[in-house]
Amino acid sequence: MEELYSRNHFYITSKEQTALRNTRLLFGGAGLGSNIAECALRFGFEKITLIDGDKVELSNLNRQNYQRSDIGRYKAEALAERLLKINPDADIRYHCEYITEDNINRLVDNCDIAINALDFRDEIPFKFDERCRSMNVPILHPYNFGWGGLLMIVTQESLPLSSLMRNSDPKGFELEMAEYVSGYSQFWNIPENDWLHPIVERYSEENDSNIVPQLSVGSWIVSAMCVEAMFRILTGRPVKKCPKFYLTSMDKVSML
Repeated sequence: MEELYSRNHFYITSKEQTALRNTRLLFGGAGLGSNIAECALRFGFEKITLIDGDKVELSNLNRQNYQRSDIGRYKAEALAERLLKINPDADIRYHCEYITEDNINRLVDNCDIAINALDFRDEIPFKFDERCRSMNVPILHPYNFGWGGLLMIVTQESLPLSSLMRNSDPKGFELEMAEYVSGYSQFWNIPENDWLHPIVERYSEENDSNIVPQLSVGSWIVSAMCVEAMFRILTGRPVKKCPKFYLTSMDKVSML
């Protein structure tokens, strides 16, 4: 195993490390995707494509993988530059444009695993999934829940994410996801997820600006969850699929 990944030994075999290097990751969105992309690159994924038409804003810096000097730059370009500074030999590609119905077939292509970190402003996140499922590409849906991270995995065989949608307006879907997870946890009496219930209730009451509160904690937690899930998918290990999910926070960690 080469020196760059020498500390991965014991956890990852040389054969698996080679498979990671050759796996093509596609990121729809470079907000939360920025944290996941760096974690994936350091893990050994070296073929990464980034798609995002957003530019870095000051309010992004509390949780996304950018710095002050990036403000005003396209996220995809700034992130690609950062990743190449970590591993100049990686194959990092980027598109500084939003995914639309007109370009989705061109942009969402040639990948083995997709990360759908798009904002739910319209139907495009669901169209992204449809495109990936038509190519038999598994899709990871990460969510920053502040003190924790949520991960939902959609495949050609699983239910589509849209099956969990109750209202017709996609702008409220992130809240619907939080309510779904919170309600599931309450129904099945999962006490380690109790921290989520009051947050969802408060956000439901105060949600008049459509600005989702998020912390850096949740960004890094769900980034680790995504990378492990991608490793499991790549190596043929089982993963939970939609409508099942992964939810992780400190409340779920045994304190000894």
